[in-house]
Amino acid sequence: MEFIYTLAFIKRNNEILMMNRLKQPWKGMWNGIGGKRHRNETPLDCILREIKEETGININLDQIKDKGLCTWNKDFTAQDSGLHLFLVNLDNDFTYQTPVATDEGIIEWKSIEWLVDKDNLGVSYNIPYFLENVCFNEKRYHYHCTFDGNILAKVEVEEI
Repeated sequence: MEFIYTLAFIKRNNEILMMNRLKQPWKGMWNGIGGKRHRNETPLDCILREIKEETGININLDQIKDKGLCTWNKDFTAQDSGLHLFLVNLDNDFTYQTPVATDEGIIEWKSIEWLVDKDNLGVSYNIPYFLENVCFNEKRYHYHCTFDGNILAKVEVEEI
């Protein structure tokens, strides 16, 4: 499956570099770093470009892992029906001072524990259901999210 969206979780120690988005989808919520693929661009090329554009960080290929797919039903407000998920592992002593205000939103380090708390209403609703797998499981998964409008009804997880 090929989708136009890509999303990366940039990890340093037990923190993820997140963006509080200024635009839909997920306007006003914390989400990973990513964006839309250009014509003839692979998902990997796209996420490397998006990370550089949005954060200024150059990622080496040995730092990034394809972690699978996240899809959703047509009731959700995004243009496409899915995205490619990536994990970027930075060195534990990597320095990147936050918060950083950008045209896309505010970038800041957030603890994984804070992000996976299902009672945290400030994080994109589906992230608590897959972030730990993305960060700590070597396998790739397909996460299918069923939304009723912007309300997350369920998440189905299948190994790929």
